[in-house]
Amino acid sequence: MPLCLSPLPRASYMIAPMTTEPAASQRTESVAWTLPNILTYARIALVPVLVGTFFIAGDMGRWIAVGIFIIASVTDFVDGYIARALKQQSSLGTMLDPIADKLLVAAALLLLAANETIAGISLFAAVIILSREILVSGLREFLATVQVSVPVTRLAKWKTAIQMTAITVLLCGPEGRELFEFSSELGIGLLWIAAMLTLYTGYDYFRAGMHHVIAADDNQDAGS
Repeated sequence: MPLCLSPLPRASYMIAPMTTEPAASQRTESVAWTLPNILTYARIALVPVLVGTFFIAGDMGRWIAVGIFIIASVTDFVDGYIARALKQQSSLGTMLDPIADKLLVAAALLLLAANETIAGISLFAAVIILSREILVSGLREFLATVQVSVPVTRLAKWKTAIQMTAITVLLCGPEGRELFEFSSELGIGLLWIAAMLTLYTGYDYFRAGMHHVIAADDNQDAGS
């Protein structure tokens, strides 16, 4: 099913009395420290911790990295459900959640490439995934200026799940063979599947977004 981007409702602005400033400040603080946002902050904070585990000698560093990545991935999947269940959805969470995801995935892929767990032609899979994240981020930033939202498709969610599973398996490294003999091959295979889904979903986002990019240029030309 083609991806459809929906316009965001236009905001109406009014000058508020100065007496509402304390209430507005309290509102901002309460939104900033909701449970879903706290989980997102934690996911961002775990990124440098994940990087630090690669400087721990021996098998212990690998398993700590796996544990950290699993915890961070779980918070990625549950924070949205919690936000909807508790009616704590916010613009702050909408902004930070994809940033946290991209930081986590980018850091993990770079570390796996640095220690040659991902090497050779499989580096292309990692490059495809990272390139797509940059493309979609740029597209989201532009579409926000024309008040158009970018919905997450079901296929994109599957891509994320496969991608996170692939990285988790690869983080186990050679030690993962103690649990499953072909763990490295499984991880690389899942990474390529995620990369192929990344190409498709990235193209879908780009194709849908370009409609609004061209429309914005047409409106600018008409107004000049």
